[in-house]
Amino acid sequence: MKTVMNKTSTPLKLPLPRGKSLHLGPRQTGQIRDEATEHPALKKLVDAGKIEVMDGEGQDRNASWQGSSPHETTHAQGKSSFRQKTGDR
Repeated sequence: MKTVMNKTSTPLKLPLPRGKSLHLGPRQTGQIRDEATEHPALKKLVDAGKIEVMDGEGQDRNASWQGSSPHETTHAQGKSSFRQKTGDR
């Protein structure tokens, strides 16, 4: 597995083989298969300096400020404290 980092300040949609894509937020990382790095559209983004491809997670420079792995969600998804009124009003 390779780690991909979005080096821009805007979200990117990275094209992958077999019609798949990877969405990366600004300065975020994600993982792709080794053979996906040979995809021409991905190589074009690397050459333009928009993304960086690294071996594995060992070289992830964002781990200190990110606070979570790239696959964890940071959105609250539990019960809400807001209670909607029911019945006649």
